[in-house]
Amino acid sequence: MSHHHEHDHQHGHACACHEHDHGHEHHHDHEGGANGQLVRIGICMTSLGLLHFLPESWAPLDGWLRLTLYLAVYLTIGWTVLREALEGIAHGEVFDENFLMMVATAGAFGLALYEGSGDYNEAIAVMLFFQIGEFFEGYAVAKSRRNITALMDIRPDYAHVEQDGQLRQVAPETVAVGSVIVVQPGEKVPIDGVVEEGVSMLNTVALTGEALPREARKGVEALSGSINLTGVLHIRTTKSFGESTVSKILDLVQHSNQKKAKSEQFITRFSRVYTPIVCACALALALLPPLVLLAVGQEPAWSTWVYRALIFLVISCPCALVISIPLTFFAGIGGAGRAGILLKGSTVVEKLSRLRTVVLDKTGTLTRGVFEVVAVHDIACNENERRMRVLEAAAFAECSSSHPIASSLRGAYGRELDRSRVTEIQEHAGEGVVVKLDGVPVAVGNAKLMETLGIACSAHCSHTGTVVHVAIDGRYAGHIVLGDVVKESSCEAIAALHRMGVERTVMLTGDSQEVADRVAAELNLDEVHGGLLPAGKVEHLERLMASGGEHAMVAFVGDGINDAPVLMRADVGIAMGGAGSDAAIEAAEVVLMDDDPLRVAQAVRIARRTIAIVWQNIVFAISIKVLCLLLGALGFANMWMAVFADVGVMVLAVLNALRALRK
Repeated sequence: MSHHHEHDHQHGHACACHEHDHGHEHHHDHEGGANGQLVRIGICMTSLGLLHFLPESWAPLDGWLRLTLYLAVYLTIGWTVLREALEGIAHGEVFDENFLMMVATAGAFGLALYEGSGDYNEAIAVMLFFQIGEFFEGYAVAKSRRNITALMDIRPDYAHVEQDGQLRQVAPETVAVGSVIVVQPGEKVPIDGVVEEGVSMLNTVALTGEALPREARKGVEALSGSINLTGVLHIRTTKSFGESTVSKILDLVQHSNQKKAKSEQFITRFSRVYTPIVCACALALALLPPLVLLAVGQEPAWSTWVYRALIFLVISCPCALVISIPLTFFAGIGGAGRAGILLKGSTVVEKLSRLRTVVLDKTGTLTRGVFEVVAVHDIACNENERRMRVLEAAAFAECSSSHPIASSLRGAYGRELDRSRVTEIQEHAGEGVVVKLDGVPVAVGNAKLMETLGIACSAHCSHTGTVVHVAIDGRYAGHIVLGDVVKESSCEAIAALHRMGVERTVMLTGDSQEVADRVAAELNLDEVHGGLLPAGKVEHLERLMASGGEHAMVAFVGDGINDAPVLMRADVGIAMGGAGSDAAIEAAEVVLMDDDPLRVAQAVRIARRTIAIVWQNIVFAISIKVLCLLLGALGFANMWMAVFADVGVMVLAVLNALRALRK
């Protein structure tokens, strides 16, 4: 296949043969695309019918008149193919399907002249059938691409801005960061922002693949591309339109084919070697058998062998591979997008399919990344009301603090706090707080605070986490353990990866080794390393990559800004996109839109199925080609069958490619 094909793959064109090269692009520009092609097909079929059924008594068709009329019909249907073949030759890029069709049909004309049969129907019919095949092929591929793109049709067309009490419709690109936009029920959220006013439900299925609507109220982030279902929302924008979630997703999908996978590169290399070999074989088929017959004293039927060589050329067109391979990757990427998994190019699909080690961050990836009360221990007894006494004292003592631990304590208490009950608040920097609750002294903090106050506290606890000690009226009352809670799906996600043949699951975290070990044991991870800074994570990742071998891919899954260096370094960087940082999403090759670790296993499954379909098409197309080439060389296939085999294989390969669209 010519260099044209390679060039267009690099620019993300995974369309029909006639969209692969520049000449064909010109054809689309000058001829109105498929409509022009359809008109020429119609003219050709009408002309052939008239020539075939024209009564001999009206106008006897023979000699040069017959040749001229048939040649006119041939040029009508085939001039684009001929022009592109000649342009290819002029640019030194000879071997493409246009060249093969030109040689085959011109040869058929030559044979008819040589034999004096005047039967030019076959040459024209072959070119006509080729163009009909190209038309349907182009239509099928374009339709499938439209379907894939339509799945991601989440780009909002406008934004509503309130001015002088009136809603004004403006282009999303013109809305400045920090502006307030109004989103009414049924409308798409055009730009990322935070809800300032209103309560509604948002359908985020286009972003996350999750069907369950999410609640939006004051202070909640609303991502562009979500559909507002119930109430009117006033949203203050936090990003420009170009930086918003919807723009980034569409950009990823539209440019997904720019990174060529090895399977696609294989097709380019294969075509470059395959086509000249086929042309050489066709030439040998036309010349060698007759020369051998001459050598042994027999009169060879030159026309028979030339005809077989021409059939051989037509059959050899590798359209099915050139079209179906990029289309399979595009469909796989589209299917993943529907599931809330964004893959940045077909290279990523191939790498994901060969994943052997998955390395995960802890906070925000396997755990929720928020402190929650995991245990309350009262030294007096374990009755709920006594334990509630410890929690109540801690919640009131921390009622004025904005620290995450204070928020978690208040959240665990879960009741309204009457702040008037708290007096004489004394902050002890880095240790805790001492207050009076209903006139009784209460101290809440770490072991150091208890030591400062001269209160003996319990040093050991069966639970792992951050321990907050509580003293009431100068006596130790108990302690509260806060921990980062593991996500509900984390355990199933790790099990799913193991089931899929991932050999090692490793956790790298900045948390203490003790906390890391507890989470690793709960999730059944193979390896765990705690107390790591970003540079330490990169170091451990490189060690894992070095020990895995050349073909075993290593993925890193993370969500924070501090994960960006590791995401960049890994063979496959996977970012938790829903709440992940922009830096992490930018650095990663895979973005999971809803922070569910189960999506990692789903991404691997989609990638493996896509690659399986790619290889099915490669094996199927090459097998059929080899079989048909043998039949053509042995004289069991005519020109019609040759074109039908080529177009038929292509259609089946395209239909198989579209299976990759399924989630």
